[in-house]
Amino acid sequence: MPSSRTGRPPVQRAVRRPAVSRSPRDNPLRRLYLNAKRAWDRPLTAYYLILGGSLLITVLGLVMVYSASQITALQMSLPGSYFFRKQLLAAVIGGVLLLVASRMPVKLHRALAYPILAGAVFLMALVQVPGIGMSVNGNQNWISLGGSFQIQPSEFGKLALVLWGADLLARKQDKRLLNQWKHMLVPLVPAAFMLLGLIMLGGDMGTAIILTAILFGLLWLAGAPTRLFAGVLSIAAVLGVILIKTSPNRMARLSCIGATSPQSGPVDCWQAVHGIYALASGGIFGSGLGASVEKWGQLPEAHTDFIFAVTGEELGLAGTLSVLALFAALGYAGIRVAGRTEDPFVRYAAGGVTTWITAQAVINIGAVLGLLPIAGVPLPLFSYGGSALLPTMFAIGLLIAFARDEPAARAALSMRQPRFGRKRAGGAASARGPRRWNTMRRRASAARSSGER
Repeated sequence: MPSSRTGRPPVQRAVRRPAVSRSPRDNPLRRLYLNAKRAWDRPLTAYYLILGGSLLITVLGLVMVYSASQITALQMSLPGSYFFRKQLLAAVIGGVLLLVASRMPVKLHRALAYPILAGAVFLMALVQVPGIGMSVNGNQNWISLGGSFQIQPSEFGKLALVLWGADLLARKQDKRLLNQWKHMLVPLVPAAFMLLGLIMLGGDMGTAIILTAILFGLLWLAGAPTRLFAGVLSIAAVLGVILIKTSPNRMARLSCIGATSPQSGPVDCWQAVHGIYALASGGIFGSGLGASVEKWGQLPEAHTDFIFAVTGEELGLAGTLSVLALFAALGYAGIRVAGRTEDPFVRYAAGGVTTWITAQAVINIGAVLGLLPIAGVPLPLFSYGGSALLPTMFAIGLLIAFARDEPAARAALSMRQPRFGRKRAGGAASARGPRRWNTMRRRASAARSSGER
């Protein structure tokens, strides 16, 4: 061994290995993000979000209706499960409507637009006939069906405006008439104002706001110019200010925004304040299912307009955030369906339904949180009320049908094989194997040729 000048053996240095550069995919968070993004972009994501999200909201709503309505039912000398049974019956009927709507072709949906509009207008006019229409909480917008069953025709007016407006705009787009302002506004805006007039005759300001939101959503999807959109919005805002100024009840509701204590006198914010109390006492995980204190007569309309407050008290922040996440997923799926289709009717109808559900959820939750005036609208799929649940579940069926009708979703659904009822053993099954595989290959290649992945 050669020695150094000092006579000492040389120090052997460790050989440095070249640094191995880590790929971004090796990062666990990055990998998790990529997997989530890949799953989010799958063809059936919107289909599963709409179906699963709506069913979860409905089931959780049934549980909360049962919990929030027991005390109210007992105070009315009714069985504790009275409101729950009525809501369960409406959910079963709504489930049938959802299934039928999800299996109907688009042409049949368009054919039903005019009959549904005519029926809704007839029933909304029938509400104003003395002896037929009923007044509930000061609003003349109900029709008695006998016994304890009632129907609110204005709820079906939302579905009628979505279907009829989507069909009207789609036909005009096919004829390339939407670049003219008169074809964009007429007869959509006059028909919407007719429905708004029939609703306001009964004093239902909340439903009128939702209908106005649907109208603006359709105009925005149709590509209305900014000046035209701003003009219609200004007219609606002026009419809204006049209607609020001329009603002491609506002025009182407007003054209760951000209230922290009930006031005596002409302005009573009892409902708004006790809704905040219910949310504040829930904490992170709530007081437990059925353990709400505010539903014992302190919080009015605990099972209808303010069911979100009871949810916050019993299930806490975790429960309310779960409800918000479900509505956010439902809204995203609706936007995705409207954005990926090439059929103008599907785009307008999906956008109208998404606007309807998200706007109504925002108005209801905003009122419970004290950020918006109390408009008296239920939380979609969640609050008690069969008249609101039935058309909403039919509209969810529309979204499911549209999500299934996407080219990539159709290809993914067609490649599925039934898990039951197929012979697994024997020569016949093995003989059919290559033929089934070739069929799946042909379907997959057809899906790729359409531009979808």
